[in-house]
Amino acid sequence: MRVSDTWNFDNSKGLNMVPWANTELAINLPPYIQHNTTAKDGFGDLSFLGKYRIAAGNGQHGSYTLSAWMLATVPTGSSKNGSTDASVQPNLGGGKGFGNFDVQTSLGATLPTGKPAITKAGRPMIWNTVAQYRVGKLLWPEIESNATFYKGGTNDGKTQEFITPGLIVGKCALHPSDPKSRPGLAVGAGMQIATSQFHTYNHALVLTARWIY
Repeated sequence: MRVSDTWNFDNSKGLNMVPWANTELAINLPPYIQHNTTAKDGFGDLSFLGKYRIAAGNGQHGSYTLSAWMLATVPTGSSKNGSTDASVQPNLGGGKGFGNFDVQTSLGATLPTGKPAITKAGRPMIWNTVAQYRVGKLLWPEIESNATFYKGGTNDGKTQEFITPGLIVGKCALHPSDPKSRPGLAVGAGMQIATSQFHTYNHALVLTARWIY
């Protein structure tokens, strides 16, 4: 069996905005997929995010959060690097902190709006859970579970899960000597390791960098 590396540049990250209290809007740029095989490289789908924070408390008020969000994708991908149909993905997620330790989890479902996406991909359910521990001011070692439960489509009844150990460094302040300075950078890396018998890829290196204001 031939093994190859597939690179996902940008990974559908883009512009995030908080136009009013408890609400986040995002325009996610299409990722660029490099297959390193005979498959054609190209851009993936454009997507949009709307997120609302239902409830939250800081360290003095329970250290928790509960949010709902909707992700919508538009089939703009080229050379089969995106979906054939638009889709919506409703999600519900929450988190709880315990001192330097926290747990976050989310549950959602991808719902294609037409065929052939429904026939091929079905309506998979996605469950993600991550546990983090703060070490010092900047280090956040973490371990994450990403599970997909396929409903309908060519993989109907199958489950795919990855365990991802990783490390986040941040937020690194742009002006650390100024206590009122808000801009900063967070970077991280992890390795997705398949733990289910069925999996479409394995040992995926994940790199991230975010400019936070």
